[in-house]
Amino acid sequence: MTYSLSVEDLSLDVADGGTTRHLLQDISFEVHGGEVVGVTGPSGSGKSTLLAIAGSLQRPTSGEVTLHTPEGSICLSTPRARTRREHIGIVFQQPNLLPALTAEEQLVLMTRLNRVLPHQRRRAKERANELLAAVGLEGMGGRRIGSLSGGQQARVNLARALMNEPKLLLADEPTAALDTQAATMVTELISTLAHEHKLPTLYVSHDQQQLAKLDRTLTIVDGSLKELASVPMV
Repeated sequence: MTYSLSVEDLSLDVADGGTTRHLLQDISFEVHGGEVVGVTGPSGSGKSTLLAIAGSLQRPTSGEVTLHTPEGSICLSTPRARTRREHIGIVFQQPNLLPALTAEEQLVLMTRLNRVLPHQRRRAKERANELLAAVGLEGMGGRRIGSLSGGQQARVNLARALMNEPKLLLADEPTAALDTQAATMVTELISTLAHEHKLPTLYVSHDQQQLAKLDRTLTIVDGSLKELASVPMV
């Protein structure tokens, strides 16, 4: 299946002491299935705001964010918890993994939030271990989080984001706390899995070395889209 994301004339204004701040201004772009698009810019430029709206966490002042699927289009501009659970995978900057749970249990927990029935739980465990293997953690499903390195925890974070078979992947500075080697591994995994599963992907980062590995990069300055750099898709 092929999915895509479209952002059309997106703006967000907020009141600030009697004035209006334009956090996002008339932003438009598309992300195709399997395409990993970086989003960068100075702190406070609007990157995280864009990701929050795309993640159905925040409502814009105007404009639309739409996820296109073979079954129909899904509006992400109206925040809905169900939309996030069923259609969006988020790779957080801080994994916030539960120390009492194993790597496998971190992933299985995601399916229980979607009210997986008891007879489906065996398949959920199988999928969890398949995803852990896909991110290079085969055979480590029984390990508790405290016994994993920072890079390994970041890979559990990525696997968790894919657990509910999302149609859109969002990564919020997923390598900010990692050394260069671990960061490169996580970035390459995100790209590989996004390409493999045909997922439109937004990857927010300040790290130019990691952004250079993506399909193209959007630059946001003062809430406006300033630059579109691209490399050939392979």
